[in-house]
Amino acid sequence: MKLRLTLSASAIAAGLIFSCLPSLAEKASSSSFKVLASEESGFNVMTVEFHIQKGEEYFLKNDLARAEEEFITARKMSLALLSFYRDIANSFKGLDVRIPREMNGKNRQAIESLAKANLRLASVYRKKQESGTAVPLLVEALKIMTPAKPEGQEAYQALIELGFVETSYRGAKR
Repeated sequence: MKLRLTLSASAIAAGLIFSCLPSLAEKASSSSFKVLASEESGFNVMTVEFHIQKGEEYFLKNDLARAEEEFITARKMSLALLSFYRDIANSFKGLDVRIPREMNGKNRQAIESLAKANLRLASVYRKKQESGTAVPLLVEALKIMTPAKPEGQEAYQALIELGFVETSYRGAKR
């Protein structure tokens, strides 16, 4: 019995001593598993913003073809994200309020990115003298952002400049 108690005490003591030593196993950061969370190659609003920024750089360099590609990519990604965030939010309604709340926040960001991509893409088409192609993008930006927001006002102003509409918006902030 004494031997059993001595062995048990020794085992516990050894466990306590060795538990204080640093672990040799490498801990992988959780960000390395979140491949879709990266800015340049992920699938999120940050990636959309990255494409918009790249498109703006090309636009300023007058490389309209590459700018158009970047803005189209940003637009397609925004539309897909909107759909996915909405579907996820709807899946969790009534089950866990935190998840739909998070998805609704992400959805608002995706809507703003979509409006921004639409406005930039419309600018490319206007510069390429393809104003008819810009109109649907401007109308969509106006619709999703409303005239109360700066993006909506910008879209409506562009529609006035194109001659698609004539009445100025008096509520616009100058």
